This record gives sequence, structure tokens and C-alpha cells, in this order.
Amino acid sequence: MTYKKQLPAFDTAKAEAFANRFVGTLNEAALAIMTSLGHRSGLFDALAAHPGLTSDALAERAGVTERYLREWLGVMVTSGVVDYDPRNRTYTLPPEHGAFLTRAASPDNIAVTTQFIGVAASVEDEMLERFRTGAGLCYHHFDRFHEVMAEDSAQLVVANLTETILPIVPGLIERLEEGIDVADFGCGGGRAMLALARAFPNSRFHGFDLCEDAFEATRAEAWTDSVCNLRFEARDLSSGEAVGRFDLICAFDAVHDQADPKGFLRIIKQSLRQEGVFLMQDIGGSRNLENNIAHPFAPLLYMISSMHCTPISIGQGGPGLGAMWGVETAEEYLAETGFASVETHRLPHDELNAYFIARV
Repeated sequence: MTYKKQLPAFDTAKAEAFANRFVGTLNEAALAIMTSLGHRSGLFDALAAHPGLTSDALAERAGVTERYLREWLGVMVTSGVVDYDPRNRTYTLPPEHGAFLTRAASPDNIAVTTQFIGVAASVEDEMLERFRTGAGLCYHHFDRFHEVMAEDSAQLVVANLTETILPIVPGLIERLEEGIDVADFGCGGGRAMLALARAFPNSRFHGFDLCEDAFEATRAEAWTDSVCNLRFEARDLSSGEAVGRFDLICAFDAVHDQADPKGFLRIIKQSLRQEGVFLMQDIGGSRNLENNIAHPFAPLLYMISSMHCTPISIGQGGPGLGAMWGVETAEEYLAETGFASVETHRLPHDELNAYFIARV
């Protein structure tokens, strides 16, 4: 006698709830794209500065075309982001919403982060091919990645460096005031080093990154503003050789993207002076999926990892650790590459990241 496996009964209510959830997903995805556009075009800033404008008046204030603006406003009004007065045909951004959508709201401007959705979508065709072949991507595939990453990091990291992040190393602020040598490995846009070079004129700052175009604008700004204690250099940090001797080395959201993460950490260790400190910031998730299910940003982080971090590493011949390589793996790598002590910190202003203090 043949027995058929009993399938569970189809739960109609569960199916309907799932379908409704995805209707919401489509609407929120549309809102995310339009929020990015609104941020880049300055529309939220214009709305916050001039409440109660008609679409014509807002278009003039923001320097955009009214016809396209009306469609954008349709998204914002039906999503509950912008209030609409149908009698006067005016639009108002509630201050409670503007507190998270305008440049004046930085470092709490969530509109900045919505730009990653468009950046990821821009390589969807390339990633479809990579899903099939297992190949990676290169930085040139991403037209705006460096720009968006620099703006996002400026809010989350740079704005909090002197007040919150650096003080986790006892005495570091005082040493910076006296004068030490500092490097940022994988500096990207270089905004962190520029901010510190301005804040601590007695110290010397160095930014190293594989891509010169990443920090080109910041280098030009430093030159224009006569910031003389800062230099940048395009360098492949997988060479295995020390790049100098530093008292403080930083790596902000950079290690997991490398072709050789352990080799990268070894170079950092070799480039530190005996009493030097390595300050590493990276995504504060877990390498174990089950530990990330309740994380409020988990889908976003896995998406960025899938569409950028993992393929960028693979494209360099790396292991493709991804953004969610986990605090556990980060601590193991630091220990395995010879750091004598490692401390892991979580900071109140930042629920996305973990901060690691390692010493030789």
C-alpha cells in the first residue's frame, strides 16, 4: 500500500495577510525611491522652509518642473509624508516628519539612507548575471556608490567622531591634541580624516583607498581650505606590506569588502607603532542568521550586502564575507591576525554598527 504525505491545510487568512503585506512592500519601495529623489533635489528642505506652498510655488522655490513635482507630491501625500489642503491646494511637511527628512535634521536624516535603494537597483541586471555565474562586481559598476556612502558615513560616523566615538579610547583626544600620526585604511570619501585634520591641527592624517576617485573631491576641498596636515593616497592594501608607522589607524565599514580581509588586518597591525591603537567600525550584525531576524535593519543590511559588499569582494578575488559577516567573525579575525587585545563597543547613537578597539 502506498501512503501519500499529508500536506498541511492551506491557510487562506495567512495567504491574504501575506499578499496585503506585499502590497505594503510595493508602496514602501515606491516611497523609498521617491524619498531619495526628494532628498537629492532638495524638495524636503524647501517644504520644511516654506510650509503651505502650492505646487507652482514649491517648484519655483526648489528649482524643479511643476508637472513632475505634482506626481512626486502625489506619492508623498498618499504615503502620509506630506499634508495636503485640497481647498487651497497647498502642501506642508509636518515638522515631525521633517526631523528625519531634511539636511537640517542631520545626523537623523533617513532620506540619505534611502539612496542605497537606487544604487542597488542600478546593478540589478549585472547581479542577475552574477547570481548565475558567481562572478563579482567592481566599483566602476556603481555610478553613485562613493557619493552615497560618503554622505551616509558623514551622518553616522563623521558627525560623532570627536564627541562619541574617539572617547571610547581613553586619552585619545588628548593625544590627538598634542600631535600623533593617524591613518584611515579604506578611507572612501575621506570625510573622517578631513574632519579630524581640521579638529586636531597638531596631528597628521593620512587616507588610503584603492579608488582615487573616492577621495578626489575631499582632497580638492582640503587643498582649497589650506588643510595642510592631511594627505590621501590611492593604494592597494592587499600588498602585505606596511604603509608607514601610525599611532592610530581607523577602518570605517571597510574590512569586510576587502580582497583579503585578514591580510588587510595584518597590514594594519604591521603599520601600528608599539603603543598604537586600531579603531574599527563595522556592521554590528551576527554571522548567524537567526540572531538577525529581529534586527530592525536586517533586510536593508542583507540587501546592501548582496548587491554591493559581497560582489565587490568577490570581484577582487576575495572571499565575499559580506556586510553581515558578524561581530563574532570580526573578533576572531582580529585575534587571528595577531592583535593582543580586542574590545567591542556599542554606542547609543548607532544601532547599526559595532566599534572595535584593538591593540598590538
